[in-house]
Amino acid sequence: MLQPINVSLESLNLITLAPMLIAVAGGLIILILDLINGKLHKSLYVMLTILVLVVDFGATLGLNVNERGFFDVMLIDGVSIVSQLLIIVASIIFTPLALTSKRFHEYSYPEFFALFLFMVAGFQFMVASDNLILIFVGLETASLALYTLIALHNRSNSYEAAVKYFTMGALAAGFFAMGSAVIYGLTGSIELYRVADVLAARMNETGLMIAVFGSAVLLLVAFAFKLSLFPFHTWAPDVYEGASAPLAGYMSVVPKVAAFVVSIRIFGMYIDLGVEWVRIVIIVLAVLTMTLANVMALVQEDVKRMLAYSSISHAGFIIAALALDTTEGTTAIFFYYALFMFTNLGAFTMLWISRHKVRRFDARYDHPYEKFAGMISIRPVGAVIMAIFMLSLAGVPPFSVFWGKIYVMQAAVNSGYVWLAVVMGLNSAIAAYYYLKLVVYMFLKEPVKDVDTVQYNSSKPLMAVVGFATLATVAAIFYVQPLVSYIYYMISASGY
Repeated sequence: MLQPINVSLESLNLITLAPMLIAVAGGLIILILDLINGKLHKSLYVMLTILVLVVDFGATLGLNVNERGFFDVMLIDGVSIVSQLLIIVASIIFTPLALTSKRFHEYSYPEFFALFLFMVAGFQFMVASDNLILIFVGLETASLALYTLIALHNRSNSYEAAVKYFTMGALAAGFFAMGSAVIYGLTGSIELYRVADVLAARMNETGLMIAVFGSAVLLLVAFAFKLSLFPFHTWAPDVYEGASAPLAGYMSVVPKVAAFVVSIRIFGMYIDLGVEWVRIVIIVLAVLTMTLANVMALVQEDVKRMLAYSSISHAGFIIAALALDTTEGTTAIFFYYALFMFTNLGAFTMLWISRHKVRRFDARYDHPYEKFAGMISIRPVGAVIMAIFMLSLAGVPPFSVFWGKIYVMQAAVNSGYVWLAVVMGLNSAIAAYYYLKLVVYMFLKEPVKDVDTVQYNSSKPLMAVVGFATLATVAAIFYVQPLVSYIYYMISASGY
């Protein structure tokens, strides 16, 4: 006769689930409110979403480091806490943009905010576990919500973008599932800390190494898709172009932070086990991604597509830090995205300011360079702010991304990869060309003639978001050291 299993609430440590449950509960509350009264103003949903995210932030900040919960599938370590904080902060910055204009109808749907909170919860599940099944569930929860948010933009290229993203996401999910299945077949476990122990004890077996090679290749392909690394990056420019500008900026940060966390856990495990070719492949992917994306960005005629290729290049820049497999390298990943987040969200939001339903400057693109010609004489403050974002992305001191690039290059040099730091520096120099190209258009070109005057959206929520992003970009020099110290402490406390 089977003996009953006694599980106490205390042993489940449900506090580890609190941040995700808060986000899920917030999404459900929004759906219930809409069912009760379908005529509530969207500002209520915006404020409710921000409130839920703030509570979520507080719950995450209050977690203890290095705890497990819910049958040991939840892992709350330094990497988990730092990444969740980044995800929530980026979400809080993004949400007020829903108040900026009545022209973009997707923000008037309560379902938009519910899906957004479900997506945030999915990303939090991804980063707060080393159980491959829960990571997969979080990945798909977040991805399915994000596909729908893109399609809600309700333009022909938005549907195209959503379908492309769905197709590529499904392919990546398939590779992840197959890679996980191979790991389970080899070790009998799907929890990475147990997988590492089993593999470490059997690394001398020839047949095992071949299977480990297969699992690593499958998982590398899956995360190369998610991180838009070469040669699996081709979906990104089209998807970014089809999504609304702020959502494209959000996609360039938050999904990649979540994917990087899972990559740190999985590929860090392989590198720690002495599977050196995984490190080599990641470095090769990093160099190819940052270089080819920069070359493609040079020839773009649309600012939004240029920023999309720029985001791919930045992902390549950061993936190199993962290959270092040091505490400094892991710290560099989160430090870089903490600074990059404000600048890139700000840059994409600036595109939102002059977004139109009708393409006034080009039959193909929404944001051609000509649209920004002479912006200094039409909208001087906007031109200066956009120039600050471009200089920061280019890595010009003292703006925020400069410090992120320096820290990543320092981590590479300290690990003995001087040549890699040189390649990073050369790529930053190439990238400066296409960022400064936009600055030249704004400050040195004459406005395009025979075109209706651009109507700018100057709503207070948008100005507040752009102002905050600009302040964070300019004032980065004052909070670099405390931020690095906090992230380094959290990462080192968890043994990364």
